[in-house]
Amino acid sequence: MPGAASSGLMRLARRATVEREAALEHCELCGTPIAAEHRHVLELATRDVKCACRPCGLLFERADRMKLIPTDVRRVAGVDLGLPVEIVFCVRADGTPKAFYPSPVGPTESLLAVDPGVELADDVEALLVNRGRAWVVGIDVCFALVGLVRTHWRGLTGGADVRRELDHFFDKLDRKAR
Repeated sequence: MPGAASSGLMRLARRATVEREAALEHCELCGTPIAAEHRHVLELATRDVKCACRPCGLLFERADRMKLIPTDVRRVAGVDLGLPVEIVFCVRADGTPKAFYPSPVGPTESLLAVDPGVELADDVEALLVNRGRAWVVGIDVCFALVGLVRTHWRGLTGGADVRRELDHFFDKLDRKAR
């Protein structure tokens, strides 16, 4: 019977490993399981952000069709874009600055011309502004912000839940900023 017991334990261990790996995110380039904290790359042709394992992220750090999204968060002082909203992020796509507002239906592009006034890496960095506070972040941070708004928004004004989540989001950015 010891063989049957050990084979049962092996099946249980294998099943636990398979279930644990299924719960993990996977690199969208090679399929390897990755941790919750991981890098992202931007596919330039489609503007899709993809999850990347460390080797794939390094591989695409200097590629032409994909760009590695930076993980740095930098505080910026004295930013006033003159836009009538609390939260906005600006990106430079193909050399042209564009502003977007996170909304319950996704990112909404502003029709007003903006000048972020700070140096941004084309396509992969953004200036994120919230009530006078500003950071330069990777665009994946802006996608996470849009997802947060879409997930937690209730009613016409968003509700207390979205406000609480936004406060946590921006506090976390402040802690991560250098």
